[in-house]
Amino acid sequence: MHRTPTSRFRRSQLAAAVLALTAVAAVIPGHAAPAARYASASHALGTTTQLPRGVTPLHYIVSITPDAAASTFKGEVAIKVAVEAPTSSITFNALNLAFAAAAIEGAGGSKQVTGKIEFDADKQTATVHFAEPVAKGEYLLRIDYSGKIGTQATGLFSLDYDTPQGRQRALYTQFENSDARSMLPSWDEPDYKATFALDVVVPSNLMAVGNMPIARSEELGYGMKHVYFATTPRMSTYLLFFGLGDFERATTMSDGTEIGVITKKGALAQSRFALDESSALLREYNDYFGVRYPLPKLDNIAAPGRSQFFGAMENWGAVFTFEYGLLLDPAISTQSDKENIYTTLSHEMAHQWFGDLVTMRWWDDLWLNEGFASWMESRTTERLHPEWNTALSNVGGRESAMSQDALRTTHPVVQRIATVEQASQAFDGITYQKGEAVIRMLEAYVGADTWRTAVRNYMRKHAYGNTVSDDLWREVDAAAGKPVSAIAHDFTLQPGVPMITVGQAVCRKGRTRVTLTQTEFSKDQPDKKPLSWKVPVIASTVGNGKLAKVVLKDGKATLNVPGCGALLVNAGQSGYYRTLYAPAGTRALAGSFARLAPIDQLGLLADSQSLGMAGLQDPAGFLELVKATPLSADPQVLGRVAASLNDLYEQYAGDSVESKARQQVFGRFAMARLTPMMAQTGWEARAGEASSVATLRGRLIAILGDMGEPGVLLEARRRYAASEQDATAMPAPLRRTILGVVAQHADAATWEQLHAKAQQEKTPLVKNQLYDLLASTNDAALAQRALALALTDEPGVTNSPAMISRVARTHPELAFDFALAHLEQVNARIDASSRSRYFPRLAAGSAQPEMIAKLEAYAQANLPAGARGDADSSVAGIKYRIKVRAERLPAIDAWLAKQTG
Repeated sequence: MHRTPTSRFRRSQLAAAVLALTAVAAVIPGHAAPAARYASASHALGTTTQLPRGVTPLHYIVSITPDAAASTFKGEVAIKVAVEAPTSSITFNALNLAFAAAAIEGAGGSKQVTGKIEFDADKQTATVHFAEPVAKGEYLLRIDYSGKIGTQATGLFSLDYDTPQGRQRALYTQFENSDARSMLPSWDEPDYKATFALDVVVPSNLMAVGNMPIARSEELGYGMKHVYFATTPRMSTYLLFFGLGDFERATTMSDGTEIGVITKKGALAQSRFALDESSALLREYNDYFGVRYPLPKLDNIAAPGRSQFFGAMENWGAVFTFEYGLLLDPAISTQSDKENIYTTLSHEMAHQWFGDLVTMRWWDDLWLNEGFASWMESRTTERLHPEWNTALSNVGGRESAMSQDALRTTHPVVQRIATVEQASQAFDGITYQKGEAVIRMLEAYVGADTWRTAVRNYMRKHAYGNTVSDDLWREVDAAAGKPVSAIAHDFTLQPGVPMITVGQAVCRKGRTRVTLTQTEFSKDQPDKKPLSWKVPVIASTVGNGKLAKVVLKDGKATLNVPGCGALLVNAGQSGYYRTLYAPAGTRALAGSFARLAPIDQLGLLADSQSLGMAGLQDPAGFLELVKATPLSADPQVLGRVAASLNDLYEQYAGDSVESKARQQVFGRFAMARLTPMMAQTGWEARAGEASSVATLRGRLIAILGDMGEPGVLLEARRRYAASEQDATAMPAPLRRTILGVVAQHADAATWEQLHAKAQQEKTPLVKNQLYDLLASTNDAALAQRALALALTDEPGVTNSPAMISRVARTHPELAFDFALAHLEQVNARIDASSRSRYFPRLAAGSAQPEMIAKLEAYAQANLPAGARGDADSSVAGIKYRIKVRAERLPAIDAWLAKQTG
C-alpha cells in the first residue's frame, strides 16, 4: 500500500419499500476509539473482528453521484446478503455517512421496513433493527445515504492541482485498511469477500475509472452521463476503486490483458516507462504464480499530491499511485526515480495475486500481503533488470527491519490487531522488510524451485479466498518435504533478532570447524533473556567459495566449512540474524574485506556498525572496515559507506560548542574518505557508466553537501547560479540534488528565490519538490518560516504535512513543538490513517531527553491506549540515540584521536 443530479435509489420503484428513518438524517460519527476484541481459533493468535457473525454479504450494487465542487456525494447500495439464522437486526460498518432510508427485500418481493438505526462510534458500525425477525435466507438490503468527499487520501477524496489552463480537481478512493465504510455501508473486513457492481453519475467530459472495464455508458442530456462498470470478481471491500477526472489513458495488450496507464491530461508521455514495464511484469507474474491474472484490464492511475500514509495502493485492476511513484519527468527524474517507479510497479502488481486474489483473513496476517509483495518486487527486479544489481539493496531492507526489531517496542510479524488504529500502524518495517527478509531466508533454505512450487499450490488452492499464515506454511512443508513451518513460526510468531556468536575457528585438513551459539541482539535490553529460534545458517571461508549449511537448534551448533581462510557466516546474506565474531575472526575478515563479494561486504559493514553502536563490540571497528574499503568496491558498497558515515555525522549533531567541535573532527575524517570517491565518480555522467554509478554520484553530492564540504558547496552553488543562463549546468539527474545542497545551506535571499520559483511552478511534481526544499534548510529561522508557510493554502493540502515532516528531519524539536501548537490545523491536513503515527514520527529524530516527556504527554492526551505503538517506538529510538551519544561516541572520538595523533 500508500461528485449532481437527484438520488438514483430507483425511488419510483421502491417508494413503498423504504422508510425515512428520521426527519433529519442520522450521521455516523467519524472518530474511532478502540473497538472490542473478538477472537476465533483460526491460528495461534486468533482472528479479531469488529462485526458479529451470522449475516454475510454476497454482492453489492453501489451507485454514487459525486458533487466534486461541493465535496459531497449521494449514494445508494443494494447488498445481497445471506442470513444464517433468524435475526432482528443487521450490523455493518459505516463511517461519516448520513442515512436517509433503508429497507430489506426478501425473495419473491416480500419486504420489511426498518424500525430504527443505531450507531456505534467506537466500532464504526451501524445496526438496522427490524420490527420482526428476519428469517434465514437471502435478502436485498437497500440503503439510501450521503457522505463527504475529503481532501486527504482516505475514503472518497479530492486532489486539486495546477495546470496551464487553471486549477483542476480529481477524485479518487483509498480504502485500505478500513475506509470503504466511509463511501458505502459495508462489511468492511477482508474476510467478507463479495462481488461489486459500481455505477456512477458524473460529468460527461470527465473520465470515470473503476476496478473493471466500463460495461456501458449512457448520456443523460444535461452534461452528465451514467457509467456502469462490469461486475468484479469476489474481493475484499478495501480493494474497491473509483476515480474521476480530466484524465487520459494509454494502453497495450500483454498476455491477453489490457494494460493501461491513466494520468491527468498532459502527463501521459511521462507514463511510457511504467506502461512498458507493466507489460513485462504481467507476463513474468503469470508465469511465476501459475495462475493467470484474472481481470480483463489492469490500470495504473497516477495522481498528483501525496500522503503521509502510503505511496500506492493495489486496488484490483486499478492500482492507485501518486505521480512521483509512477511518472518519469525528463526535467527532474533520476536513475533512482526510475528504479523506485519500477519497484512500486512490481510491488503493486504482485499484490494482484498476494493480497487481491488471495487475501489475509484479518489484519493479523497483513504480512501475507505486504511481505510477499516486497519479496516479489525484489526478486522480479533482480530477474528483469539485472543491470541494476538491486540484490545488494536487500541488505538495506533487512537492516531497516532489524533496527526496529531490536528495540523493546517491536512486535511479531504476525501480530494481534484489535482496532482500526492498530491495523493502520501494522504497515511498518516489521510487516514489510522483516516479512520480506524471512521469506528470502526460507527460500534460500528450501531452494527457489521448491519455494515456487509451494507458492503456486497456495495460489491455486486459495484463489478468491482468505488465508492465515499456516495455510502457506502447509504448502511449503509439503513441497519441501520437511518441517519448514517450525522455522517460519519462530521468525513470524515471536519478535526480535537472533544473534549468532561465532566461536574460535579451527582449521584442520582443509576444513574449518567452529561452534555457533544463538543469543539475541537487542539495542536497549542488554540483559534480556534471549528467545530461541531455529536459524538456517550458511557459511563459507574467504577464497574457497563452497558453502556449508546448518539449522541451529536449541541455541548451539557445530559447523564444518570447506577451506581455511577467514570464516564468513551468513554468506550471501540471506539470513535474518546478526553475526558476532571473536576478535580474531573480525580481524581476519577485515584483512580479507576487499576479497569479499559486494553483498557480504555490505552485510559485514552493517553488522559491524550495529553491534558497535549496541556496545557488543568496539564501535570503532566499523571505521576500520571503512578504511579497508577500496575505491574499486562496488558503487553500492561505496554508497553504504557514505550513508553510514553520514549517519554517524548526524549522531554528533548538537547546539553546544563541544558538540559542534566533535562533529567537525568526525566530519574531517568522513570527508577525507568520501572526497576521493567523489573525485573518482565526478560531477559529469560518463557514457556507458553503470546505473549504480549515477546513483552514487547523487548520494555523494548530497552527503558531502550535508557535511558542508567546501568543494561540493562551491560547485553546487556555481551550477545553481549558472542554470539561469545555461540549462546544462544542472542536468536532470542532478537537478534535485544540487538544489537540495543549495537549499540546505541557503541564506534568506536564496530561500526567497526558491520560494518564488515554487509559487510560479505549475507542474505538480516539480512544485512538490520546491516546497520540500524550502523546508530542508539548516537555518532555524528559515525553518520556522517554512513551518508557517506549511499551514497556509499556498503549498497545497498534501504538501503541508510533508513540509513539516521535512523540517523535522533537521529540526525535530522545532517541528514537533510547532505541530503540537497547531494541532487542529495539522490534523486537518493529515490522512485519518496517519494521525496516530504522524506526530511520533516528527519527534523520532530527536536526541533530547525533554522530547521523551513531550511525546509521552502527547500520546496520553491524544491517542487511545491501543494506538500508541509508533509513539512508544519513537520514545525507544530517542532513548537509544541518547545512549549512543553518551556511551559510544567517546570510543569513536578516541579512535579518531589516534588516527591524527
